[in-house]
Amino acid sequence: MKMGKVPILDTINKVPGGLMVIPLILGVLANTFFPDALQIGSFTTALFKSGANCLIGLLFFCSGAQIQFKSAGMSLYKGVVINLGKVLTGVACGVILAKVAGPEAAFLGVTPLAMIGAMSNSNGGLYTALASKYGDDTDVGAVAIISSNDGPFFEMMFMGIAGVAAIPIESLIACIVPIVVGMILGNLDGEFRTLLSNGLNMVLPVNGFVFGANMSLFTIINAGVPGLIMGLLCVFFTGVCVYWVYSIIRKKPDPMGMAVGTVAGNAVATPAAVAMADTSLQPYVEAATAQTAAAMVITALLTPVMTGFFAKRAAKKLAKKEAEAK
Repeated sequence: MKMGKVPILDTINKVPGGLMVIPLILGVLANTFFPDALQIGSFTTALFKSGANCLIGLLFFCSGAQIQFKSAGMSLYKGVVINLGKVLTGVACGVILAKVAGPEAAFLGVTPLAMIGAMSNSNGGLYTALASKYGDDTDVGAVAIISSNDGPFFEMMFMGIAGVAAIPIESLIACIVPIVVGMILGNLDGEFRTLLSNGLNMVLPVNGFVFGANMSLFTIINAGVPGLIMGLLCVFFTGVCVYWVYSIIRKKPDPMGMAVGTVAGNAVATPAAVAMADTSLQPYVEAATAQTAAAMVITALLTPVMTGFFAKRAAKKLAKKEAEAK
């Protein structure tokens, strides 16, 4: 008896952002309930647990090859607009709350320190994955600018302690080198660009699983309701707000604004880094760190779904507009 085809990929693609979301959820569940299974060593651990940086670098490399030199200016423009929207929206919430009610205040349990650290920081790897699926080459290239919101620099600057800490230039260069190398190779050889374009779809689901394999559902539980609220604020405030503003600027629905409604893993260290510069914030570091960690997990799960939702809606509007024009 001939076995029928199991439509795994088709089923995954029916979920908004499914190529990232489904493997990510599986990774979270595996790390939450069977963490030792991913730590047996050798190639298993290297691929499914500890390979995040390598996979993100490979994603940047493949994505960079899709950027044409003639469109680099558009990537710069998109990156600046999206990054400004994310950072200004995020820090405004925390700074206003701290200014009006003090650093000890809280909005539904969420501290200003957590707001500033989480809401102004985005996951560049996840953005790139979503841009590869729902955007174009210039959207992928924008990550070179968007990645500048990693680390505590913007948070400190807007809290009035700029100059105490900054992103080392070497770190920023190290982030964009794979993109630049890929872009050079892709522009020199069209066939090489095609080869790396095919590599994107291979990297995405594995990358999603590894993202999840470094998170845990217990993180959300330990942070409690404030952690859940922090994550929802990042998704529905910075993500959705940036989406609407970016779409207005672009004069068309553009899901890439939503793609920055995430929190990067390095944001978990931001509360402690800020408190090192301003010791009066030290009592709030523990709560802020837990809330930021919870937001990282929640946004990694929800943002791809929301981005896929807005992308499908934008595609429907475009199809309707084209049909009416005929």
